[in-house]
Amino acid sequence: MKIKTGIGQDSHKHNFLGQNKELVLGGVVFRNELPLHGNSDSDVVLHSITNAVSGITGVNILGKIADEMCKSGIVDSEEYLLKALEFLNGFKITHVSVSIECKQPAITPYIPQMKKSIARILSLETSDVGITATSGEELTEFGKNKGIQVFSIVTAIKE
Repeated sequence: MKIKTGIGQDSHKHNFLGQNKELVLGGVVFRNELPLHGNSDSDVVLHSITNAVSGITGVNILGKIADEMCKSGIVDSEEYLLKALEFLNGFKITHVSVSIECKQPAITPYIPQMKKSIARILSLETSDVGITATSGEELTEFGKNKGIQVFSIVTAIKE
């Protein structure tokens, strides 16, 4: 058996002019919350996981590939993650851990929904998805409500 681990990070600033855009984190819509700036749905959680999968496969999705997808009208970050999964080459994801830093919104009430969404996308049990959140104690720009930062670790095996 071979085991690989990938780490991913992503951050987006808040879109203070966010007309016609909703905040999406982990595939879950956070209604009546300040959205994030970006050319896609700006789901910083799925972007972070996508980057972690890219760390396993060596194929960077966010950047040129995602930009081309976005230009063709694909703005759902789930599609970027699904594209990253296409390059696993026999590896199967067994666990993902996500750490979110932001002052707002409150993440904890949404963790069960986010775990369910991420587990569905990655074909995992919800118990194989860990999500933690911190306010950052106003020590960083994310803790000062300027945006959201996420780190993810993905573990995959090939038997």
